[in-house]
Amino acid sequence: MVREFGDQNLVTLCSNVSIIIFILLLTLEPSPHLPAPEDVEIYSYNFQSLLRWSPVPVETGSVLYTVQYKTGAFPVWNEMNCTRIPQTQCGFPVEVQKRRWTIFLRVRAELGQLSSNWVQAGPFVAERDTTLGPPRVNTVSASSDSLLLSVTPPFTPESGDSFQYRVFYWENTTRTTRKEQETHNTLFQIAKLKESTLYCFSLRVEFQGVYGELLGQQSAPECHRTAISEATRAGYITLLCLSGLVLINLATAGLLLLWKHHKKIKQSFQPPLKIPSHFEEVRAEVLCFSCKRGKRNQGSCCPTGINHCCLRVTCLMLISHLIPLLLSWMIFYCVLRHKLCWAFL
Repeated sequence: MVREFGDQNLVTLCSNVSIIIFILLLTLEPSPHLPAPEDVEIYSYNFQSLLRWSPVPVETGSVLYTVQYKTGAFPVWNEMNCTRIPQTQCGFPVEVQKRRWTIFLRVRAELGQLSSNWVQAGPFVAERDTTLGPPRVNTVSASSDSLLLSVTPPFTPESGDSFQYRVFYWENTTRTTRKEQETHNTLFQIAKLKESTLYCFSLRVEFQGVYGELLGQQSAPECHRTAISEATRAGYITLLCLSGLVLINLATAGLLLLWKHHKKIKQSFQPPLKIPSHFEEVRAEVLCFSCKRGKRNQGSCCPTGINHCCLRVTCLMLISHLIPLLLSWMIFYCVLRHKLCWAFL
């Protein structure tokens, strides 16, 4: 009886060893199947969707891929124009690009007669799972107290789509407070701004769908400067005209002072010189000649000729004083009529 028990244990031991050897041989044999694709995911941006995956590594040959789809309403796998393709991505065909459909996809690798297991992705609903980009800014018109923006949504809208744009704006300074406003229009205004100030803004679209609110990405900041108001422009023109008036009056006063005290100024810079008698006679003759416009007096230069010369000098002084006064009145008129002055300048 003991011998029979020993023979039975020996048979059991041999059976276990045979099983272990068989398992080891199976693990050493090459697998008849390809590895399945990895990192399978559905990528969707602005309702443009595709299935992508990592390439399957093989030592020899070129791996091809086949993609199929089915919907929640019709659970039958169908081809989607991606049969035995070398690429590692497959775009959705037109018949599958429905925002509210529930889509399932699967992909497998193929090499000759070998094929991998299917790897499934989904369920996917575009209106729920897509990523919305930032809205596009078409034009920006600046006024003295506002910015007028024209924008378009990041994708082609369909009938019945509901959008909301959220605008974030702030003054471009070191210490600033971000403000925001909402609008449903593609043409809207950021109002109550400071004139001649640099403002920056950023936009984000919010899509109202059946599955709830879908938030888009925020756009990169754009900066624009507001314009100068008409009142400020008129003030600048007035200040410019008044400054010109003051400068002309100061120049006139300075010239008059120089003329009035020219002898003292001349004496302060150089000692007085006595003109020789023969030069004095020539000077008197030239002075009489200039006073009488070339008609030389047969006698000596009489005091009457000298008086004429003095009268001429007096007239020149009056004219030089009247010209700045006329210019001053013209500038004052420009101040009253700043638009005419602006056109003149």
